[in-house]
Amino acid sequence: MSDPTRPIGPKIIAVANQKGGVGKTTTAINLAAALVESGYRVLVVDLDPQGNASTGFGIERDDREYTTYDLLLDDAPLEDVIYPTSIDGLSIVPATVDLSSADIELISNEKRSFLLHDALRQVAMDRFAWDYILIDCPPSLNILTVNAMVASHSVLVPLQSEFFALEGLSQLMLTVREVRQSANPELRIEGIVLTMYDRRNNLSQQVEQDARDNLGDMVFQTVIPRNVRVSEAPSFAMPVLAYDPKSQGAMAYRDLAQELVSKHSRAAA
Repeated sequence: MSDPTRPIGPKIIAVANQKGGVGKTTTAINLAAALVESGYRVLVVDLDPQGNASTGFGIERDDREYTTYDLLLDDAPLEDVIYPTSIDGLSIVPATVDLSSADIELISNEKRSFLLHDALRQVAMDRFAWDYILIDCPPSLNILTVNAMVASHSVLVPLQSEFFALEGLSQLMLTVREVRQSANPELRIEGIVLTMYDRRNNLSQQVEQDARDNLGDMVFQTVIPRNVRVSEAPSFAMPVLAYDPKSQGAMAYRDLAQELVSKHSRAAA
C-alpha cells in the first residue's frame, strides 16, 4: 500500500527501441538537458551496457566505481550510484559493460523484473526531488528493458526516419502490452519521436506520413533533424544544447521537451 504522506514521485520514462542506431541515447541525453533547461530536475539512468549516455555526460569509465549494476544487484546506496554531471540539476546513474552479465545473474532472482522499480521508488529517493527520470534502455528487448518498462510510467520510442523503421515497432509494442498485462498495468506509450529526419529526403517524408497514418497522435509533432552538431556533441562529452545551443538539433530537443511537458500538463488537468 502506498504511503499518502510521501511526496508525489518523478515521472519515469523509458527511452526504448530494440533497434540500435536510431538516436535512442542521443534522445535520452538531449531531452534530459532540455528538461533541465526548462527548470526541471532530471536523473538519467543508463541501463545500456555500452554506457554511451554516461560517456555523453562526461563520466569517464575509470570513474564509474558504482553503476546501475550495483543499483540493481547489490542494493548500493543511492549517494554512491548517482553522479552529478556538469549541468546543474542533472545527474546520472552510469553504466559499464558489467551490466551485460545482469541478464544471466537475474534469471534465478524471483523479483528480477522489479529490481529497478523498487530501487527508483525507495524512500531515500525523495530527498533528491527529481521531476523526471529518463531510463536509457539497451538496444534489445531483454530483462533490462523489461525492468525499465516495469519501473516506468511510460515508454518514449525514438524512430529513425528510414525504410523498415515501422516494422520493428510491432515487437516493441507487443512487449509493452505484455508488461502492461503482467507487471505494470499503468504503463503507456509516451509517444513516438522521429529522429534523423531529413526534410529534403522523400524517404523521411514517407516514413513520417506512414507513422502518422498508422499511429496518429502517438507520434510527436516535433521531429529531430539529421544534424551534424547533434552527432558531434557526444565526442565533447556534452549534450547538443550545451555544445551548440542555437543549432537545429538543440532547438528540436527543446521543442520536444516542451511538447512532452505540455502533454503531461494536459493529462494532469
